[in-house]
Amino acid sequence: MNPLILLFLLGLITYFIVQRVAVVTRSPVWLLWLVAMAPAIVSSGWVLAKGKPMPSQTILILSGVCLLLYWFLIQRNRLSPPPVNSAAVDGQEQPATLPKEAVSVPASPRPIDKAEETSLQNCFPWSIYYLQNVEYRPQAVICRGQLRSKPEVAYQTIQENVAEAFGDRFYLVFQEGVNQKPFFVLVPNPRSQTGVEAASLPAAKQKETINRPFLALGLFVATFFTTTLAWLDLEKKAAQLSPAILVTGLPYAVTLMAILGVHELGHYLAARRYKIKATLPYFIPVIPIPLFPFGTFGAFIQIRSPIPNRRALFDVGIAGPLSGFVVALPLLLWGLAHSDVVRLPEKLEAFNFQALDPSFSILLALLSKLTLGSALTTGFGLNLHPVAVASCLGVIVTAFNLMPVGQLDGGHIVHAMFGQRAGAAIGQIARFLLLALSFVQPHLLVWAILLFLMPATDEPALNDVTELDNRRDLWGILALGLLLIIILPMPSALGKLLNL
Repeated sequence: MNPLILLFLLGLITYFIVQRVAVVTRSPVWLLWLVAMAPAIVSSGWVLAKGKPMPSQTILILSGVCLLLYWFLIQRNRLSPPPVNSAAVDGQEQPATLPKEAVSVPASPRPIDKAEETSLQNCFPWSIYYLQNVEYRPQAVICRGQLRSKPEVAYQTIQENVAEAFGDRFYLVFQEGVNQKPFFVLVPNPRSQTGVEAASLPAAKQKETINRPFLALGLFVATFFTTTLAWLDLEKKAAQLSPAILVTGLPYAVTLMAILGVHELGHYLAARRYKIKATLPYFIPVIPIPLFPFGTFGAFIQIRSPIPNRRALFDVGIAGPLSGFVVALPLLLWGLAHSDVVRLPEKLEAFNFQALDPSFSILLALLSKLTLGSALTTGFGLNLHPVAVASCLGVIVTAFNLMPVGQLDGGHIVHAMFGQRAGAAIGQIARFLLLALSFVQPHLLVWAILLFLMPATDEPALNDVTELDNRRDLWGILALGLLLIIILPMPSALGKLLNL
């Protein structure tokens, strides 16, 4: 039954990921989901039919074929405009993916009428942005010309002019074309109170409730219970439930929820700083099972309004991982100092917290040696304290979120640092590098598969042209460096130096 439970959970996660991808293609969600899940379904059927795992080579070949088919289904039926600004029509580049909030209204034949064209042209002062061409699309107005001032000055000036002429009817998006020439896009605002689009929206959509404190509190309480129960399951005490036994699970539960909660709180506070609408942090409880015994799938917030610029995108993206890591690091050091050194078994298992080999991560190896010193030598591992177990999981969650792919925190960071197209290219390379690394670190294979199911392109900010300052670029490089020392195994030379 356990493989079936794992298959169900994996299918649920995959469905939510595929749903996000399906907005850029006409291929049905069920077909994309079936192709993405095919390796897991076939391998589970193999185990049930033959009573032994499918050969790893067969799984790799099947996974590769399914990933290619998954990519083919998306590309063949891709909707226009494409998510990456790499195509051209009649020699003109197309706008990149627009913010979700900016494209959620029904398309109309012409966003503005002919009488408003003069007002639109007057929004572009020739000394700021010399307007040369206006293209009308069913869901956007594309304005091309020559930038004659700093990008931030141009965006602020033209945004104010558009707001004065059209109220809140449009979002103004500023993007860079394939020819390195910035252009503006006006897209209907689904929450407009002045345009006709708002009248066509349901009343519930216009009065959308962002924060649901009772839901957030309920999920928090449920996750606190499931994470407490998870430690009892890890310690084989779940069958002896009593108040005294439940207390033993509190160090694990409190530590893990503190790291995850502070991570999401970092995102939330950064979003509030830039007046971006965002939900409260929501935890995801899960009843612990042998194949997923951790008690939670993590936590998340939802952004409900467009990101104003790349600086805000960077700050919101990096605030979560850094906040969570700042909490996780001292807790991990304390937990390691209170862990026991044990001899490693001949057959090592991933995430065996009773005999963990610290060399699977550069960061863990360094911190373990720092806290335990000469007591930890070659051939020995760690029987982790519950605080150390939760902290390790928190650090692993931080690393996954820092992967520079799509709408993960790392995807936001590289997008803000290098631009949307370069960020998407980095994401593609990162996915293949992680897949290659999974041959050395098999526990990363699930990560690699999940990353291939995610869209590689992040949504643009409204002002997606203005670059970051040097200070933020440095923080971005440090964040990516943190990712590397978490996921990369300890080099043999460093192991010899540390006597591990």
